Amino acid sequence: MKIIGISAFYHDSSACLIVDENIISAAQEERFSRIKYDSSFPAKSINFCLKNSNLKIEEIDYFVFYEKPFVKFDRILETFFSYAPKGYKNFSKVIPLWIKEKLFQKNLINKKLNNFSVNKIDFSNKIKFSDHHLSHAASAFYCSPFENSAILTIDAVGEWNTTTISTGIKNDIKKIKEINFPHSIGLLYSSFTYYCGFKVNSGEYKLMGLSPYGEPIYENLIDKYLIKYSPDGSFSLNMEYFSYCYDFKMINLKFENLFGKKARSSDEEISKFYMNIAASIQKVTEKILLNMVKYVKELTNMENLCLAGGVALNCVANGKILKSGIFKNIWVQPASGDAGGSIGAALLFYYMGLKNFRKITNIDKMTSSYLGPKFSNDEILRILNIAKANFRKMQSRDISKLMSEEISKGKVVGWFQGKMEFGPRALGNRSILADPRNPLAQKEVNLKIKFRESFRPFAPTILEEYISYWFDVNKNFQTKYMSFVLKIKDEHKNKNFNNIKKEKNLDIINQQRSSIPAVTHLDYTARVQTVNKKDNENFYNLIDEFRIITGVPILLNTSFNVRGEPVVNSPLDAIDCFMKTNLDYLVLENFVLDKKLQKNIRYNKHKIYEPD
Repeated sequence: MKIIGISAFYHDSSACLIVDENIISAAQEERFSRIKYDSSFPAKSINFCLKNSNLKIEEIDYFVFYEKPFVKFDRILETFFSYAPKGYKNFSKVIPLWIKEKLFQKNLINKKLNNFSVNKIDFSNKIKFSDHHLSHAASAFYCSPFENSAILTIDAVGEWNTTTISTGIKNDIKKIKEINFPHSIGLLYSSFTYYCGFKVNSGEYKLMGLSPYGEPIYENLIDKYLIKYSPDGSFSLNMEYFSYCYDFKMINLKFENLFGKKARSSDEEISKFYMNIAASIQKVTEKILLNMVKYVKELTNMENLCLAGGVALNCVANGKILKSGIFKNIWVQPASGDAGGSIGAALLFYYMGLKNFRKITNIDKMTSSYLGPKFSNDEILRILNIAKANFRKMQSRDISKLMSEEISKGKVVGWFQGKMEFGPRALGNRSILADPRNPLAQKEVNLKIKFRESFRPFAPTILEEYISYWFDVNKNFQTKYMSFVLKIKDEHKNKNFNNIKKEKNLDIINQQRSSIPAVTHLDYTARVQTVNKKDNENFYNLIDEFRIITGVPILLNTSFNVRGEPVVNSPLDAIDCFMKTNLDYLVLENFVLDKKLQKNIRYNKHKIYEPD
């Protein structure tokens, strides 16, 4: 049975291919189109899935879309009517688009799929639709190693749902509780994202990254005026302060007056005020989630918990849930946002739509999220020769030794190996790597390589067997998807850091918080990734060589891209990023490029120039 799952038309479009219950390939459209958070139909992703398995479109048994357009349209109409005459301008822009394209998505998808076929075929009977939050739930539960689990999905909004509680038992997922629009943790957090001057649906990472630099002094104000809690862990928002139901803005003047300042413009300096705002909403979000998780435990009495939806990417909150010990085991879908909905939709139809038997294993189905394109040495060599790049071809083990030495000397490396990751995080195949011991690395990599805000945090990637020596977790704990923020062990902290007065600006970034300051947050935590030899031998060997040199089995790991661009996909993307940044080295499979030697390289962002 071959099924393609599709997520599209909102943000972060994607496609995946499952054969029987195995995820064969998956990719986000942005990686091919180079348009960040691309929302268009994922034609390029589907094309990759087909070519990767040498399949024709006619050989696919079903195509499953991740949500139900008619139900979503019902919510949009009802919301506009409820707030009329407010929002008429938005209504006049949105509704024609829905009537023209989005409402009749079966026809639209059928038309798009025909572009892959030489013969005009009617795919209508093969096109199925899932429910948005069931797709999220399925992406977590069916990919997890659990036979039975409670499932919590939390995002901005799907059709109507913003939060759901479900149980997963063997093949079946059963939704048992829900919270509906407009009451939404995701939209609450996005409202503060907007207020702090970041872009909604992409800047939430920035808000979370900014929060440790402030104090949660507005927590009580948020609790008093913006949100009401219920004993069952649910909540409701005071909609007098929000405008997202009828406007393209998230908040209104009343919201701004509550905090005494206008929304920050994107080019305005980040003052201590906005740091405190970020800290406050992060604290409130953690409190909401912990209350909800406690209720989920009481309601289901299960020992396992699966998380998905965009809010499940808040790894700081996930760390608090883990630390609470409410559930024995927690598994977070690494592509928890809408991209992961393509996987969930396909698996949901396979197990519940077609009633196929689910085989349970002790490892998850995501294969470390390495589900995207891979490029051979021959393909890379052709590109390097055309570009007239200066390079060396080396054995993998020799590359690990050389690059670990250079990283230990302060050099920064673009690392391009194996299959591209699916989801928002680079996990060692499309990564920028640096020395975590360097107290200046966080600021320098952000400003000189990523071209983004200096406060943005980086992840430590650690050899799996050393996790309990460096972080406050059990020695068997794994977090290979960067799903949790963990506390660093006392012996690695700078004991004087707590005595350092917090700066009113971001200069505190340069202060040495621990023996790995470039990846340690202000509260002695870090968003950790564990890696083992079986999952990623080349990446493991590189970190192990760095351990031999320095005694530290950790590298600073961040996604291989610059601000405003998706993570690199192809060798050409990697060369482009390498040449326009201050990266020192680029590793493309078995080829090593030294920036200092690239005098005559000839390329541009869109194509490689043919040689004269």
